[in-house]
Amino acid sequence: MTGFTALDRWYDYMKAHDKAALWDLLDPDVVFESPVVHTPQRGRDITFKYLASAEATLGGPGFRYVGEWRSATGVVLEFENVIEGIRINGVDIITFDPSGERIVHFKVMVRPLKGVNLLHRLMGEELARQSAATSAVDS
Repeated sequence: MTGFTALDRWYDYMKAHDKAALWDLLDPDVVFESPVVHTPQRGRDITFKYLASAEATLGGPGFRYVGEWRSATGVVLEFENVIEGIRINGVDIITFDPSGERIVHFKVMVRPLKGVNLLHRLMGEELARQSAATSAVDS
């Protein structure tokens, strides 16, 4: 596989923060692996929630990709940001479907430990905000 249109769409999502674009990018059976959740999360709904929360938490000002490595089926994107004075460094390991159109597996690895702990707290807060907002809209 020479090109991944899904990779271009991922970069576009990270710039535009278009949630509909993220939803369309994810395969219905996508698997998400988080540095703070010990079991793989399966399916578009839960993966969408985690990735949208991660983008809101980690993808703000200062976020940037600093490296990219491609394989026949996916890509590893190294990222960094500074949040609350902690330099967070990590990788997104993304696997695409055979057409290169959708994400079928997304694994995030983060360092250092105090960065993981910070993201765990911030992600929990963001997921709670999203749940509260969804509940308010549903009622």
